[in-house]
Amino acid sequence: MEGKKILILGGSGFLGNAIYKELCNYYDTYGTYFSARRSFENNQQFFRYDLEQDDVFEILEKVRPQIIISALRGNFASQILAHQHIVEYLMTNKCTLYFLSSANVFDAYRKYPSYEYDKTLSESIYGRLKIKIENMLMRIPHEKMGILRLPMVFGNSSPRIKEIKKNIWENEPVEVFPNLVLNVTNDDKLTQQIHYLINRNRKGIFHLGSKDLVHHEDFIKETISRIGNFNPIYKRVFTSNEERYLAVLPRDNKLPKNLQVGYQEIIDHHISK
Repeated sequence: MEGKKILILGGSGFLGNAIYKELCNYYDTYGTYFSARRSFENNQQFFRYDLEQDDVFEILEKVRPQIIISALRGNFASQILAHQHIVEYLMTNKCTLYFLSSANVFDAYRKYPSYEYDKTLSESIYGRLKIKIENMLMRIPHEKMGILRLPMVFGNSSPRIKEIKKNIWENEPVEVFPNLVLNVTNDDKLTQQIHYLINRNRKGIFHLGSKDLVHHEDFIKETISRIGNFNPIYKRVFTSNEERYLAVLPRDNKLPKNLQVGYQEIIDHHISK
């Protein structure tokens, strides 16, 4: 494992930075940042990268990573172009890409959870973007890519939890989807899972969510009860009359027991922090 060089594209974002913190003590890890935050400017391991202005090729040539983790966010057309360039780099270098995808690649299928090799189909622009990049990766050799499909990600510093807290404090309603059945994860568990995949050289498609399902409304209400003794206003949003699923469950590529998680553990996590 010595000398394995890792580049995290989107390394200053919530997930990218959590992955960086998990890996930087074990590997030679680099990241990119876009928003000019002092902590990244002064970190020799971070490079400024503007998805819309810069060519990702320049950073790849500078770092020469063996592993790229893509946690990029931003302009969709620019994301597609960047991943086309990453694929070109993969084809001519000894390198693997782990791409953070989303449960939204299945958001057109409402009746059941989705497994690794189910056909993707999305009604959302975001889901379609992820499918487009996934399809690019499906065309390259299997050993060069990992597609990591994520459900909703929580965690104390996650944008979702921050928004919920802000709404509570400002007496704004918290949106819940009573008919939505999903699985969840948090940054801690996710980064451990990614660390394992890199360490064991695992490739292919992975569904990195809780092994069990929960209603969105129940999950949010219980999470809030762990954050503190609040009585928030809930705005119940019904997008359909019957239950709909947005869940990515593993069937073919399961992780070891110690890396599997139940949604209750994600909720309980808020007490211990």
